[in-house]
Amino acid sequence: MADTTRTAQATPCVIVLGTCDTKLEELLYVRTKLLDGHHVRVTLIDVGRTPSTDPAVDISQRSVLAHPTSCSPSPSRSAPDISSLTRAELISTLAAHAGPLLASLIEKRLAHGLIALGGSGGSSLAGAVMRHLPLGFPKLLVSTMAAGDVSPYVGEMDVSVLYSVVDIAGLNDILCPILDNAAGAIAGMARAYHARLSRAGAQRKRIAITMFGVTTPAVTTARELLAQYPCTSYVFHATGAGGRALERLIAEGFFDGVLDLTTTELADELVGGVLSAGPHRLEAASRAGIPQVISMGALDMVNFGPRSSVPERFVVDGRKLYEHNPSVTLMRTTRDECAQLGRIIAEKLRKGGARPEMTEVWVPKGGVSALDKEGEPFRDVEADEALIHALSEALQGHEEKSRVRMVERNEHVNDPAFVEGMVHSLLSMMQLR
Repeated sequence: MADTTRTAQATPCVIVLGTCDTKLEELLYVRTKLLDGHHVRVTLIDVGRTPSTDPAVDISQRSVLAHPTSCSPSPSRSAPDISSLTRAELISTLAAHAGPLLASLIEKRLAHGLIALGGSGGSSLAGAVMRHLPLGFPKLLVSTMAAGDVSPYVGEMDVSVLYSVVDIAGLNDILCPILDNAAGAIAGMARAYHARLSRAGAQRKRIAITMFGVTTPAVTTARELLAQYPCTSYVFHATGAGGRALERLIAEGFFDGVLDLTTTELADELVGGVLSAGPHRLEAASRAGIPQVISMGALDMVNFGPRSSVPERFVVDGRKLYEHNPSVTLMRTTRDECAQLGRIIAEKLRKGGARPEMTEVWVPKGGVSALDKEGEPFRDVEADEALIHALSEALQGHEEKSRVRMVERNEHVNDPAFVEGMVHSLLSMMQLR
């Protein structure tokens, strides 16, 4: 028995997730490929409306529904009745139970990869489950919907998506090779994940950094400086999805510190650009109470697609536009918008958490992006001053003076001296220097 247990622990286990009432034949095909062709263990989970009685199902639909949700942490004595639920309600209900179930298997190291098959409904369900699993855990979705916009299934997580080409409705010589490839892919990913778990050693400190093309020199300097200390840098491209991923990972406790050099997503959220990270950007670190040093990188711009995509109202108003490349048009934030951004940042930090002394805001008076300096198209001293004044007044001029420290420097955001100051301050708060 002990030898069998050791053998099982030495072999990765792949979760196969799907609606066994509509996709059983295809799910069993993948299961067989994984077992016989790739020699990994398999756990088949049924998330169909009608429970399957097939003996290959390892975790039944009823067991899924009996598992506690994140909102209801206690196990249910009986599965909820889903017979009268609409399709949308059914998907939400099953995902709410399946997500925590998968997370518990991963936490116990009983799962090393997840593959799901689905049409539109199955993909929605699988995507909702996958978005709540840990970063780095292998997730592969074979979907009929993968040739279009996959953002509803992927969100800000590392979900791999494979187009099925034909519907997942019967095995044929188009679908089978695709499922063969999918089985091989998830088996390989599961083996890699399993190997990482077995060799995991002492954890270095993790520091998140935010970057945009116009703040790349600053981030490069920061990475070079941080490389001299026992920490690992994780750079997030401030494209909306990057900011959402950052906030989520901070909330999950992944990071020990944050160097938020590039807060440009706040401008897109305020003005209506295409790279907003949503209303909760710049909130998780304060709530978590971890050290964070923030700056104003790229708050001089709002992002749109090709020039023709810029809303007409901005064109009529004569807003300053800059064609960054054929696919990206930047619009300079105005003095009033900059003042609003200063107040927004201050409000988020003031309302943060119980450790405001763990937060600093560094202000580069020489400009906030590569386009905001002498001779460049977005240089606007008055707009930058409005940003700085509003931030300072909201942070320091309040009746109850904030304990968030504000540091004003004459350098540009990309100046190595400015970045060095930010990095050293963060390292000091993290007790790394």
